[in-house]
Amino acid sequence: MKEFYINSDGIRLHAKLDRPDDTVKGALCILVHGFTGHMEEDHIVAAQKAMNEAGISVLRVEMYGHGKSDGEFRDHTLYKWVTNALAVVEYARNLDFVTELYMCGHSQGGLLTMLIGAMCADDFKAILPLSPAWMIPEDARNGIMLGNKFDKEHIPEKVASESWEVSGDYIRTAQTIHAEDSIARYKGKVLIVHGDEDTVVPFSYAEKAAKLYNDAELVPIYGTDHGFIGHLDELAEIITSFFKKEAL
Repeated sequence: MKEFYINSDGIRLHAKLDRPDDTVKGALCILVHGFTGHMEEDHIVAAQKAMNEAGISVLRVEMYGHGKSDGEFRDHTLYKWVTNALAVVEYARNLDFVTELYMCGHSQGGLLTMLIGAMCADDFKAILPLSPAWMIPEDARNGIMLGNKFDKEHIPEKVASESWEVSGDYIRTAQTIHAEDSIARYKGKVLIVHGDEDTVVPFSYAEKAAKLYNDAELVPIYGTDHGFIGHLDELAEIITSFFKKEAL
């Protein structure tokens, strides 16, 4: 494992690169956490290890305001995350051992994966949104932020819960994003994994995305929640199986 920082317009993004074999060239997957998350969460580590098991190198990166990366959580926005992710894609595509690129993200990182997949479609062989929170922009336009209501026409200075707080800029930028456009633009292969008892991102959003994508497979994990608690082995098996099929 190699630990370092990637520069994104002066913002240092904390990164870890795990390779199954340092001596050979091969595929790499960029792996991103979700809202309030970080790269050491159980489901992120489970996904990383599953990819390594399948022979895929993994670049875990923490976005603006999360983990050990620069920036305050309160000040992060989807725009900042998009800028960060574009810098990470540029870094990854220039690694001399990389033959193919994939991207995987959980929750808000899943939404980010959908957005970046469309922006950099020629770079990715496939994308893997896990419990993708692509309802965030739609909810922002309807005056909702993870269950917290606000005036959608007159954005408040902040929106907060007991465990987090974001500035009004998070809402303002989210309202301008239309994930459906990104879904329509990406023609490559998509693997969506989602728990059918997810109370954060309804399973119906995974079903809708799978229907809208050009070439998507939705694999439900029954009886589990947003973070796949109690079902990490099943998540790992799904991911490993996907990449082993990709190698055939």
